[in-house]
Amino acid sequence: MFRKYKAFVFDLNGTMVNDMPYHIKAWHHQIIQLGGDLTLEQMKHQCYGKNDELLERVFPGKFSLAERIKIGNEKEAVYRIEFKPFLQLIDGLAEFLKLAHQDNIKMAIGSAAIMDNINFVIQNMQIAHYFDAIISANDVEKSKPHPETFLKCASALGIDPAHCLVFEDTPKGVECALNAGMQAVVILGEHEASEFEQYENVIHFVKNYKELATFLSN
Repeated sequence: MFRKYKAFVFDLNGTMVNDMPYHIKAWHHQIIQLGGDLTLEQMKHQCYGKNDELLERVFPGKFSLAERIKIGNEKEAVYRIEFKPFLQLIDGLAEFLKLAHQDNIKMAIGSAAIMDNINFVIQNMQIAHYFDAIISANDVEKSKPHPETFLKCASALGIDPAHCLVFEDTPKGVECALNAGMQAVVILGEHEASEFEQYENVIHFVKNYKELATFLSN
């Protein structure tokens, strides 16, 4: 099923580690402190794209770019402290990465996370050696659902976008894959399968990677 693809491109948050509740909580606290009035449910649907873009959506014109970056970095520091005791890969991912690597499938991370957060995961989990390219929020002008993130992953890997399979957990991420001309597997966590009905590029839904590992081990 997956061996026809030449490259796998992974989102990070909610796709490789189940950390979205920690991001949502950290952002919600920050937004309330800044005078916003979003509920936790509303905050969940704002958690996509680069930090400065999120803040501009919630507080249009209120903060300069430098201020938004500073606020975002403060939030990320809180997230890393609160999530570290619970940091682990989503079930089955370690085996899936190992099998894909053995099959010589190129792999990349394409995330709206800052590089500090990506390193926080891949270094603590000791999986950095599996990835041939990493595109973070620091590397793009326009974040998801704009296709720049995933197209840069494909370019860095030297693989045609049509031969890349994306692993994502959010509708905006899947839309990004669609805009990049890539098919996607959805890891269900904070979002339900019904939220992805409009995306024709979704080929599979799973709760974790255990099932996916069997496709590579057979």
